[in-house]
Amino acid sequence: MIDPRRGRVATTGAPTRDPDRLFPAEARTRDIARALYERVATAPIVSPHGHVPVEWIAHDEPFTDPTALLVTHDHYVTRLLHASGVDLADLGVGGHPIDPREAWRIFGEKWRVFAGTAMGYWLEEELHSVLGMDLEPSAETAELLFDGIQAKLDTPPFRPRALFERFGIDVLATTDDPLDDLHLHSEIAASGLAGRVLPTFRPDRYIDPDAPGFTADVDRLIGHEGQATTFPGYLEALCARRAHFIRHGATSADHGVEDPHTVDMTPDEAASLFQAVVAGRADARQRRAFRGHMLLQMARMSVEDGLVMTLHAGVVRNHSTATFERFGPDTGHDFPRRTDFVRGLRPLLERFGLEKSFHLVLFAVDETVYSREISPMASFYPSVYIGAPWWFLDAPDAMARFRSAVTESAGFSRGSGFIDDTRAFLSIPARHDTARRADASFLARLVREGRLTEAAAGSILEDIVGPQPKRVFKL
Repeated sequence: MIDPRRGRVATTGAPTRDPDRLFPAEARTRDIARALYERVATAPIVSPHGHVPVEWIAHDEPFTDPTALLVTHDHYVTRLLHASGVDLADLGVGGHPIDPREAWRIFGEKWRVFAGTAMGYWLEEELHSVLGMDLEPSAETAELLFDGIQAKLDTPPFRPRALFERFGIDVLATTDDPLDDLHLHSEIAASGLAGRVLPTFRPDRYIDPDAPGFTADVDRLIGHEGQATTFPGYLEALCARRAHFIRHGATSADHGVEDPHTVDMTPDEAASLFQAVVAGRADARQRRAFRGHMLLQMARMSVEDGLVMTLHAGVVRNHSTATFERFGPDTGHDFPRRTDFVRGLRPLLERFGLEKSFHLVLFAVDETVYSREISPMASFYPSVYIGAPWWFLDAPDAMARFRSAVTESAGFSRGSGFIDDTRAFLSIPARHDTARRADASFLARLVREGRLTEAAAGSILEDIVGPQPKRVFKL
């Protein structure tokens, strides 16, 4: 595994990476944080939820170029460049044809906009610790950096499977369509790769009536499993696909919703609503009710088949219509909104919240809900776990705020462990290292304040990076 403890020697004038980066400024607390971090710095990476395409690992083809790898497909990066006046088309977003070198020059020219951001920190980690580049991006260094990175990408040690093993990945979960045959996962499992690559069941497009093509997708799902176009047939088809995923190693099902709203219905009410929804007769209120009932049904299925249920809530998708029409979804214009887990999830938790075999992991981008709702819920319901800081919150300062928000009511045992939730493959070790440094810093403060012994803090940190996510995600 890459050892992120050591700063690289700057051979071309770039600053060396500070080995104490992200640790507290106060000397004694920094010493404690460093000692704690050393205990987990090179521990294997457990990544039970993410979006790395399974094809990258299965086919093991070289990454095409630095721009495609580090810029075009990373909406964290492209959105800030767009805010700084760069046309997304010039970065290759949405499949627009580009000259990768020119797009990389634009990225270098705008490098300063990433100063102080989580994206800038991750990119520096990737450039230094993964790619061995000691130059800081700029318009002047763009050509040299591009050529240097490309030369690395063209060699076997920088192909996906070699990097997977170099990163020390123990478990990596992908996110997959319910109708995927998962043959690539079978191939990887039989290939001798040092580490597991597991599928994750993601049914949103089949259970959300507002998803594009919903009715056609439901017809495909039901037809694939040979079921009748009835609500019981629809549920049986979903159960069958979940069983298919479990046979291929899946341990979780992921659900992305704007509103964590759940509804309990009688079978007759649900059957009637299903027919209205698939016929296109349901109004917005009815579609919301159906979506809420299907979340409850997904929880029921998780109780029965054991898949961990993860819920990522509170994101308004495709906020810019013009951008969506030109570039498509997932292109940087999704934003957080205020969420209500306590009232929204009550029908679901009334039915299943006390089931000890049920694991429900709640992720939020509304920081206020951690101390107000999620942490108190996780400190009562045995089924509820606190998802790690996600998306806009997986950054050093936000991680510190998260720990402060949840620890006093729920402690450390009710969390998910760190979840990188990323498609940016090279950022995986950087993100996990960031979380380890942030947690070491938080624990060091508790030690310094006499609230924990250093031995207890070390045991907690060791648990957070491996055993805890394995328990929560049933790995």
